[in-house]
Amino acid sequence: MAGREGVGQGLLKIASDERVVVLTADLAETTRVLEFGKNYPQRFWDVGVAEQNLVGVAAGMAHEGLIPFVSSYAVFSPGRSWDQVRVSVALSNANVKLIGGHAGVSVGENGPSHQALEDIAIMRVLANMVVLAPADASQTAAAIEAAYKHKGPVYIRITRPKTADFTKPGFFEIGKLYRYREGRDLTVVACGIQVWDALMVAEQLAKEGIECEILNACSIKPFDIETLINSAKKTGRVVTIEDHQVSGGLGGVVAETLLEHLPVPLKRIGVRDRFGISADWESIYKEVGLDRESLYKGIKSLFF
Repeated sequence: MAGREGVGQGLLKIASDERVVVLTADLAETTRVLEFGKNYPQRFWDVGVAEQNLVGVAAGMAHEGLIPFVSSYAVFSPGRSWDQVRVSVALSNANVKLIGGHAGVSVGENGPSHQALEDIAIMRVLANMVVLAPADASQTAAAIEAAYKHKGPVYIRITRPKTADFTKPGFFEIGKLYRYREGRDLTVVACGIQVWDALMVAEQLAKEGIECEILNACSIKPFDIETLINSAKKTGRVVTIEDHQVSGGLGGVVAETLLEHLPVPLKRIGVRDRFGISADWESIYKEVGLDRESLYKGIKSLFF
């Protein structure tokens, strides 16, 4: 199931609160907010292709006591609307929830103009902003509910392709790293659909006697420093995996945390100072080194 399917599911769960409103910029169907619009048309607005206006309108609604969820592609919002997000939402601590869909090169054939590889970096640097990157559709629905309960700005990073829906539905704690596999030799910290890939590669490495501990960094900001440090103390090595530039993304968060609290060998796997290409997402992952074979080689390089 595509992670974006969880957006619609999560919005319908919280729709009984009449303060919840949804806004989009001409992308209602593909970002999966259309179902909310069909059921609650009086609380749904499509502002057209105007992402900066989209954020400004949402900020105004928040200051009037509503809880707006703003949906677009991540490359457009927060990409094009970052100034409005900074000034109208983060600076005033407005209760706006931003959904950035189609993130990463996994967007595929849409090409590099639509592949947001910088959104984690530009959002986590903003004061007051929570940054979430759920691993699958079930966790996306739970993240929507957690964002609704949180008072203040939240950015939720959503992916497009259909992948395994493996997390336990119904619970999401902001600021929590979830351990999905115990290990003694290496800590792997992943976010988004890379969590499942990390689990699959860990099973492959286990056959060779390398036991990986897998942490799901679905909450990138605030970040669970304690869980990471406890795991790194046990394993002595850390790898990060993300469909994002390694600079400023999850790899940046983990590098900063380890440098300050527990310096250990670290390898960051992600997109390195380049843009994507237009192709099916599996082919792009091979091109940029995010396919499972590349992950396997990258992790194993820490041992041999």
